[in-house]
Amino acid sequence: MWGETWLLSCCLMPYCEKGAAGLPGFKGSKGEKGDPNLNVSKGDQGETGKDGPPGPQGMTGEKGEKGDRGECGLLGDSGQKGELGDPGPPGVHGDPGSSGQHGMHGTPGIAGERGEPGVPGAKGLRGMKGLRGLKGSMGQSGSRARSAFSVGLYPSKSFPPSGFPVRFDKVFYNGENHYDVVTSKFNCTYSGVYVFSYQITVRNKPLRASLVVNGVRKVRSRDTLQGQDIDQASNLVILKLDVGDEVWVETLRDWNGVYSSSEDDSTFSGFLLYPD
Repeated sequence: MWGETWLLSCCLMPYCEKGAAGLPGFKGSKGEKGDPNLNVSKGDQGETGKDGPPGPQGMTGEKGEKGDRGECGLLGDSGQKGELGDPGPPGVHGDPGSSGQHGMHGTPGIAGERGEPGVPGAKGLRGMKGLRGLKGSMGQSGSRARSAFSVGLYPSKSFPPSGFPVRFDKVFYNGENHYDVVTSKFNCTYSGVYVFSYQITVRNKPLRASLVVNGVRKVRSRDTLQGQDIDQASNLVILKLDVGDEVWVETLRDWNGVYSSSEDDSTFSGFLLYPD
């Protein structure tokens, strides 16, 4: 009734100011649940869809925090040491075994009877006397064959002419005079095997030297030294000679660098190794 009067008065008023807002009302109680709508028909249920492809792999989760370490259990008390047992009784000592009896010695065997002597062998025939040997050749008289020499070069004979015997006239040994100082050749007096050697000092010029036997060059040496340097050329050979053979040393072409001085020697030597 009061509300209608207020509304009527408000409508009749040409202009009214808005009143202040009223206080909020209290919350109403929850209404009862309504009946289900029976007019809405339920649609047909569709077929179950196929399994979709697997989704992308999710990100690895963060590592969880490490749990707290459990508390160590308390060490139990050690058990008490057991009491020492009583010692056992000592074992009974066994009786020693009886010694075995010695065996009896066997009786010696009976000696066999001596055999009869054998029949003596037949005496062999005496051999025939051998033929008398041939008479040996007559030996040389008492002394042994000797032949040796060793000669050198005087400084004034350095650089000898090629194609001729080198003038070795500085005598070291020539006891049998088988080396001829005039011809500078060795003369074979006894047939046999001989050893010859030469050692030549080379200076200023090259050298080509040869050991010659009866005009045939048997041994050759070469040295291509140039200038003031000094070198050595040497050789040694064993030869079979007959009586009357001649042996000497010579240089070839203009390679005649044979040198000698008060401090450097050039030598030629030979001796009989053994006679025929």
